[in-house]
Amino acid sequence: MKLFDVYPLNNISVVKARGSYVWDENGLQYLDMYGGHAVISIGHTHPHFVQRLTDQLHKLAFYSNSVKLPIQNELATLLGKVSGKEDYQLFLCNSGAEANENALKLASFHTGRKKIIAFSKSFHGRTSLAVAVTDNPAIVAPVNQTENVVFLPFNDEEALENYFKSNGKEIAAVIVEGIQGVGGINIANDSFLRKIRAMCTTYESVYIADGVQCGYGRTGKFFSHDYADADADIYTMAKGMGNGFPVAGIIIAPHISPKHGMLGTTFGGNPLACSAALAVLEVMQSEGLMQNAKKTGDHLMTELKKIPELQNVRGKGLMIGFEPVAALKDLRKNLLMNQHIFTGEAKPNTIRLLPSLALSRRDADEFLDALAEEIHAPALNDEVNAH
Repeated sequence: MKLFDVYPLNNISVVKARGSYVWDENGLQYLDMYGGHAVISIGHTHPHFVQRLTDQLHKLAFYSNSVKLPIQNELATLLGKVSGKEDYQLFLCNSGAEANENALKLASFHTGRKKIIAFSKSFHGRTSLAVAVTDNPAIVAPVNQTENVVFLPFNDEEALENYFKSNGKEIAAVIVEGIQGVGGINIANDSFLRKIRAMCTTYESVYIADGVQCGYGRTGKFFSHDYADADADIYTMAKGMGNGFPVAGIIIAPHISPKHGMLGTTFGGNPLACSAALAVLEVMQSEGLMQNAKKTGDHLMTELKKIPELQNVRGKGLMIGFEPVAALKDLRKNLLMNQHIFTGEAKPNTIRLLPSLALSRRDADEFLDALAEEIHAPALNDEVNAH
């Protein structure tokens, strides 16, 4: 049997990782400025993370949600404290797509409505409902297509208000990323998020804040939506929640009531997943990682904006995007192959930085030095060729 070929692969085998670095099978070290799609929140193989999982594995790896699992309540309590959403409710699942799927389903249950507003360049996952609200027809199978989703222009308050005025009584939810990740590090304006809050309140719709990539402390606040000071009804989270262990969840405002059977999961909230999530929150607290994300991110942004060959540098905290000038169209590939640095991309030409929230100033400067070297390498080559 062979693997189903759906991923374009770099010819690199990663076999070991620590902090902000990974190593291949030949012992070659790489600086990880991508964190495996914003997943590595506290650093690879953090000792506390490893110990937490090891200890739990010796106690109880799994039992179903048909019994009380006290570690779930422990996670809910700490998550409420760290996120500042202590009066919210927690439902645990396994992935970002599943979190968004459950959020959309819950919104429909709560309102009794079908229509969902999503936005241009959005990405919310690849499962049925999650991909239906994703603005990428290439990954939407015919069975996922539905007339229940409308895409409006991102950051267009007038279009949003007009659609609500015409269709408000049919709208179950608005789902929005505080910063679009796959879409290219596009930041939702604070006023736009406040307008979503106002429209959802007026028309009794559900505001779903997708924090799968832009949440969990990455931007310097727990959710990037928090910058707008407009509380959502449901927040979705995954990726950085488990530092690589599959765990996800939605936190739900107190006015949305549960009933038995409306949501469910086999593996969600299993003891190992909860241990991973607790370890992440504990390290975020003890090492001040949200503060570090903002401080180190601000430093990176300041320095990147000084480089004339990089355009439209934007982001918050350690969620950063920029476009190289046309002459540097291979910059991302060259950073990997020549400088041994992993970065991300968004089509057509955005380079994305999504490193560990524990990225040090020294590692950030190592990246900046390597970036400068790679940017000036073509000019050096041209000079050599001219002689």
